[in-house]
Amino acid sequence: MDSFDDIRPYRDEEVPAVLNRLVEDPNALRGVAGFVAPWCYRLAPGLTLAATKLGLTRQVRGLDSVDALQLALTAYFEKLIRRTTTGFTWDGVDALDPSQPHLFVSNHRDIALDSGFMNYALWLSGRRTTQIAVGDNLLTNGTAIDLMRLNKSFSIARAETGAKAQFASLMKTSSYIRSSIEAGESVWIAQREGRAKDGVDQSNPALFKMFLLAYRDEFRSFDEWLERVALVPVSISYELDPCAAIKAKELYFMDRDGKYDKNEGEDIRSMAMGIFGFKGRVHVSFGERVERGFEQAEDISAHVDRMIVRNLKTYPTHVLALDGCAELDPQVRKAFYKALDGCPREHRKFVLMQYANQLRHKRDLERRFELTRKSPTRADRAAIAESAEPVSVEAHDLTRP
Repeated sequence: MDSFDDIRPYRDEEVPAVLNRLVEDPNALRGVAGFVAPWCYRLAPGLTLAATKLGLTRQVRGLDSVDALQLALTAYFEKLIRRTTTGFTWDGVDALDPSQPHLFVSNHRDIALDSGFMNYALWLSGRRTTQIAVGDNLLTNGTAIDLMRLNKSFSIARAETGAKAQFASLMKTSSYIRSSIEAGESVWIAQREGRAKDGVDQSNPALFKMFLLAYRDEFRSFDEWLERVALVPVSISYELDPCAAIKAKELYFMDRDGKYDKNEGEDIRSMAMGIFGFKGRVHVSFGERVERGFEQAEDISAHVDRMIVRNLKTYPTHVLALDGCAELDPQVRKAFYKALDGCPREHRKFVLMQYANQLRHKRDLERRFELTRKSPTRADRAAIAESAEPVSVEAHDLTRP
């Protein structure tokens, strides 16, 4: 694994030194203080930071492995769930073979919490947590790098230019995933680069071609690869998206100008908003292992999409955005309309689009294919692509509850 030193997570023997470094990091201390004691931090920031540093120094003492650190962090994640959700549920874990590692491919809505909620469900079910694929665009400073790599994250290069450099990067990622799985470690990766900002969950077939690169001298087909690797689609559903307004802004400018230039640090701010913002109910569903029967990357990609979409939870927010009528929980209603009314009027239809498209896409697939497990034909793939086109949702009169 030495050839992966620049992208791999921290090892157990590296944990104590990194934790000691973070305890001295002002950015890390401010983040912890703001989460653990927000009122105190606003009223007396200096005193709160000092107390936070003292408390963290005591807590990290004796933590000498990644597993020990993740165990210590469960209290923080439980507090996060209590503060930012009205309930967290999951299903499908019992069907996973406990004797082997898995390659989990999920939809991508939140930068940090897609993998976070999935791993928490695995941990609560007595399973090991996974390694996490993260784009290197998120590793913009030392604090972010340390936090990600401590939490079993490995980096994927996003900005390589030139065919040779891009291929080398893809081969390295593929080889690292293979090495991790063969070492008994499960891996999580999103179904495509970037979040599904328009609410349409659709995989990039290039992802599955990348998986196969590290096996190209042994296998010539996806069927052979699927016999070796336990590929499992995962569906992650949020009743509310704390980043809906930010995504709507990007969608608006993409629609108007054909491009959107992110400000420096925008991904990190989106990550913080996704973590600490109110999400309503959250559900994680582990699908069935993908079996043989796929000749092309497009075939397996379409199958994974259908499994992911089939297992997504439909919440009243999705029904309200698409059909214009649904009964929302009072706390969810307040947050939904606050986000909608807080947007410029021209952005509001793009907020609604995010919720509506999930339900529209699911209904279209159910109607077209009844979401069976049969292998998709070429006509199926074309129909899936057609059904995945974002719907143009006009802003219903939803600006007032």
